[in-house]
Amino acid sequence: MTKEIMTGGDEELKEAPKPRPMRADARRSEEALLEAALAVFTALGVDAPVRDIAERAGVGIGTLYRRFPQRADLIVAVFCRQVDDCADAAPLLAREHDPGEAVSRWMLRYADFLMAKRGLASALHSGDPAYHALPAYFDQRLEPALRSLIDAAAAAGQVRADIAPRELLRAVGNLCCAPASGDGAAGARRMVTLLVDGLRYGACGAGAGQRPVFSI
Repeated sequence: MTKEIMTGGDEELKEAPKPRPMRADARRSEEALLEAALAVFTALGVDAPVRDIAERAGVGIGTLYRRFPQRADLIVAVFCRQVDDCADAAPLLAREHDPGEAVSRWMLRYADFLMAKRGLASALHSGDPAYHALPAYFDQRLEPALRSLIDAAAAAGQVRADIAPRELLRAVGNLCCAPASGDGAAGARRMVTLLVDGLRYGACGAGAGQRPVFSI
């Protein structure tokens, strides 16, 4: 953002001062608050007392309100942090695993994210204007992350090449948000694993697209 200043009839454009970097202790407090809020929201819902969050984070209630004046501010920050963590995991997995394995591990990581987000769902889908930008942020961060992994795996012949990241993200979302069975999160992870296995059928690599043969 620029600020216009009139000097002797000439217009000068100067940059607005940049915000100060967050102090190390303030950054630690914010990290602790976000982690505590995620745990409390997941367990008790987004209407849980903020005092519980402050106590779990080991900070005073005043610190929480200075950083997050409204409950919605905290909910948005928690959600965006989880989205960022999930997206940022993609290049790390790509460096540490072969392409097909990286896709599989990221999809399970994404499923875990969705399962943890259940405590936030009531707020995120409430229609509150404070959350209107979140779906777009979700897509902007996660679709490119998954696309990079799929492209690498398809080029290596380890998954089929006709996969749209958005469709895959929604498929996992449906599996994780389906009515819970007795298996809970473990059941959702198993379903996602089966979905990822299906991506290998029709791949170009040698033997990748063959139907599995089961022995009894």
